[in-house]
Amino acid sequence: MSTPVRVRHLGRVPYQEARDLQSALKNSEEDYLLILEHPAVITLGLHAESSHVLVDPQEIGAELIATDRGGDVTLHAPGQVVAYPIISIDIDPKSVTQHVANMEQAVIETVRRYVDEQVVGGIGRLEGYPGVWVGIDTASPAKIAAIGVRNTRHGSYRRTEHGLALNVATNLSLFDAIVPCGIPDKSVTSLQALGADVDVREVGEVLAEVLAEQLFPGREVEVVSTEPRVARDEVRITQESMSRRRLRGAGVDPDQGLQISQRKPDWLRVQMKLGEQFAATKSVVSDLGLVTVCEEAGCPNISECWADGTATFMVNGERCTRACGFCLVDTRHPLALDPTEPDRVAEAVARMRLGHAVITCVARDDLADGGAGAIASTIHAIRARQPETQVEVLISDCKGDAASQQLIFDARPDVLNHNIETVARLQRAVRPSAGYARSLTVLARAVAQGLTAKSGLMLGLGETDEEVVETLRDLASVGVSIVTIGQYLRPTAKHLPVARYAEPQVFERLADIGRSLGIAHVQSSPLTRSSYHAREASETASGVAVALRTR
Repeated sequence: MSTPVRVRHLGRVPYQEARDLQSALKNSEEDYLLILEHPAVITLGLHAESSHVLVDPQEIGAELIATDRGGDVTLHAPGQVVAYPIISIDIDPKSVTQHVANMEQAVIETVRRYVDEQVVGGIGRLEGYPGVWVGIDTASPAKIAAIGVRNTRHGSYRRTEHGLALNVATNLSLFDAIVPCGIPDKSVTSLQALGADVDVREVGEVLAEVLAEQLFPGREVEVVSTEPRVARDEVRITQESMSRRRLRGAGVDPDQGLQISQRKPDWLRVQMKLGEQFAATKSVVSDLGLVTVCEEAGCPNISECWADGTATFMVNGERCTRACGFCLVDTRHPLALDPTEPDRVAEAVARMRLGHAVITCVARDDLADGGAGAIASTIHAIRARQPETQVEVLISDCKGDAASQQLIFDARPDVLNHNIETVARLQRAVRPSAGYARSLTVLARAVAQGLTAKSGLMLGLGETDEEVVETLRDLASVGVSIVTIGQYLRPTAKHLPVARYAEPQVFERLADIGRSLGIAHVQSSPLTRSSYHAREASETASGVAVALRTR
């Protein structure tokens, strides 16, 4: 029995992030269909003429990126629905031609739902020109969708990448910056320009549905979306906080959440473990003036971990430039970086004789590199002082910047952790400055660099178990080896409400599912946090990796 097709509506995603995500998904066994928009970008296909870029892309606020797809030059911009099928097709070269034809047919059927074919003079293919055109029966046909693909042989089949771009409500004047698809004597158009009253998100949903029918007839389709479940103009305007309004937009009623005063169930009640080792850990942290996420985030496991002689050090200061709805970390204006911080962390690791050190950070969007350089310096400082210590880092997304992330990757941490935090639908409500696709891309890039990738998410924010399973599937598909799943606990009344206290058996079931998907280690329990039992998780993941290499 075939597995479902994974349709992912990802919102607006920078081109290179989407490209790196495709590359990771190509290596999985899953069939994906990504539906998204791009910020303005001009892309060059393998056969593009540089002269077909007519202006400096910066003049229109666009990037210029060379790609490995076929075709000439094209442009992506907001208001355009982009579809990337990352799927398996037959090894026969004719299957590639059929794949392109199927995508064209899906676009044709989608356009026909919004535009009267007789009024525009026909909708379809134009002999000698790829893509989809309107006015094919007139003297002035115009291109409404561009198509460019790449396929790679994987054993007995091929895997596809890239796809199509349908102009829905795109600013068509942007196309004056290029010779679209290298065709100088023909224009481009959009559904809006043809008089259709369109919503970009709705067209994306329709296109995804029709594409799935064309590409996967008879297959089950599983849809996940980062877009709000309730249209923004349908969310009632009140004096409540923006985070609560975003929850409503995602289909979660914050008024139905558990009261912060409500007694926690027994499985969330922590026994404090104080003693000499706890005091010794606290002394080292205090003496060296260090910040730990154990304290700053109010971790419920602080007594257990400190009594065991472990702590998670937080670098880049103690003030975060983001205000995620679940987090207790200080969000006042950040201070300048302390250049002595990496050495002080290394000193603490040495004093505590840690075999596995965990370094996390606040987000520093005020810094050009997002704080990546300081994280890399901390890794190097620990390596110099304690070369036998394994180093795990829990990083922010560094604003999606690949060069900044590379600074950390090049420092070669033993584990690269980046938390996706919650399911796709709740991303904007829970962490509005981050994104589902961006987090998957950070992890995919780490895996591509040969690092052990780790991620984590919380239960209790309004997600369903089925959505958690799909998130686990996406993490597995980009190569994540370690996942932590824990219960969200509301730090204060100003933070997002708790929608549910998931029972221990829910965590156990999700752990079993995660492992069945190929994730080497799933640490899942109500009190699990990102660095909980981090050393054991790393050892398990390393053991599985060695076993796979020696098969």
